[in-house]
Amino acid sequence: MKDNKLHNIKSTGFKAPDNYFDTLEDRLFTEAKLKANVSGPGFVMPEDYLDGLENTILNKVPKAKEPKVISIFSKRTLVYVSSIAAAILLLFNLSILETKPASFDTLDMETVENFVLEEDVVDSDELASLITEEDLTESGFIDTNFDENQIETFLLEHLDVEDLLVD
Repeated sequence: MKDNKLHNIKSTGFKAPDNYFDTLEDRLFTEAKLKANVSGPGFVMPEDYLDGLENTILNKVPKAKEPKVISIFSKRTLVYVSSIAAAILLLFNLSILETKPASFDTLDMETVENFVLEEDVVDSDELASLITEEDLTESGFIDTNFDENQIETFLLEHLDVEDLLVD
C-alpha cells in the first residue's frame, strides 16, 4: 500500500549546500597544485638494493633436496620388456593361434563338385583330358556296385518325368 505513491515523488531526497558546485573547480585545482609541488614520488629506494636482492632471497629460501632420479632404461626394466617381447615372438612362431589347413581327405565330394560346377574354373574339355581310356573301360563300370537307393535317388534328381514317357 505504501508503494502506490512512488511514481508521484518529485524530489530526490538529496540536498547539496548552496554554491557548492561553483567553488568545486577552484578547490580541485588548488589541491592538485599542492600535490605537484611535492618533490619526487615520495618513495625512496636505498642504493645497491637490487644488486644484493637475488642473494638475499636465495639465502632465505630453504635448500630443496635433490630428487631421486630413476632411469627408464635400467637393467631390470630392460629384462622385463625383452622377456615379454620374446614370449610374444614365441607365441607367433609356435603357431598356437594358427589352424591347420584342411587336407584332401577331409573334403566332401559334394563340396568339390559344387566348386567345379559353380565357379567355372574348369571347363568340360579340361575334365575330359584328365580321364584316360583305362578309366572308361567296361570293366571299370562292371566292378562298381551301385545300391538300388543310390540309383533311385539319382534318377529322381536328374531325370524329368517327360524323359521317361514314351511316345
